[in-house]
Amino acid sequence: MDLQQLRYVVEVLDTASFTRAAERCFVTQSALSHQIAALEREIGQRLFIRSSRSVRPTEAGEAFALQARIAVEAGENAIEEAAAAAGRIVGTLTLGVIPTVTAVDLPALLSGFRDKYPDVRVELRVGSSDKLMRQASTGEIDVALLGLRDDVRPKGVAFRALRRDRLVVVLPTEHPLAARSEISLTDLTDETFADFPQGSSGRAQSDGAFADAGIPRDVAFEVDTVDMLLGLVAAGLAVTLLAPGAVRGVHAAVVVTPIVDGPHRTEYLAWHATGARSAARAFVAQIESDAAR
Repeated sequence: MDLQQLRYVVEVLDTASFTRAAERCFVTQSALSHQIAALEREIGQRLFIRSSRSVRPTEAGEAFALQARIAVEAGENAIEEAAAAAGRIVGTLTLGVIPTVTAVDLPALLSGFRDKYPDVRVELRVGSSDKLMRQASTGEIDVALLGLRDDVRPKGVAFRALRRDRLVVVLPTEHPLAARSEISLTDLTDETFADFPQGSSGRAQSDGAFADAGIPRDVAFEVDTVDMLLGLVAAGLAVTLLAPGAVRGVHAAVVVTPIVDGPHRTEYLAWHATGARSAARAFVAQIESDAAR
């Protein structure tokens, strides 16, 4: 039994496919299947049940994979820490970002990081702040860029505040309020809104502000991307609230207007509170160094 065999088991479990697992491990399917078969013979247990349509773990496979995952992670951490002790940063950085991140220039940040640490493979995941925060707290991802309403702080993670913005309203160009230099929440009382899904941290900023002001709000469209929100506004179907950086440079069919009493959003850098890997520590250090300039 070796670490590579354990890695194969974990990948098959995660992908539910020998083909996709082989692709992720950069080996042929036959080689991966051969190694898993050899492992099954060694431990005397069948780990997976394969059919023409699916792959699923046996009860023994589920139990084995649980410990195999721990062993694989420990092995990878050992390699990374040994390299870090010798002055090299290696391994994988799994970075989670919200769709509306504006506190950093992400492409420029990643370009600089890759130039400095060419042996680190960067995996990028896009998701909601709540999901990414949970994943960072458990170590499923290494670092997250979050956006939370002003009275909420990240939980279960180490974090640093990066930027605080007041949300702006995005209006169709022909909207009666489009010519105003600024508006208030009460001006939006009878509007139809497009927003992020209910219960998400992106939605909570606007919901909280209108609830605190005692103003009812009609959210007729719930979508999970900025592009779709802006498309609905541009079509004259709704208005929406977003961080100003999220709508900078968008198409000319919308107007962006400040809200004098609008909600604030704070963007955070978050990472595992106690077990950050060397690549994660290097990435956090780079952002902190850039912020200090």
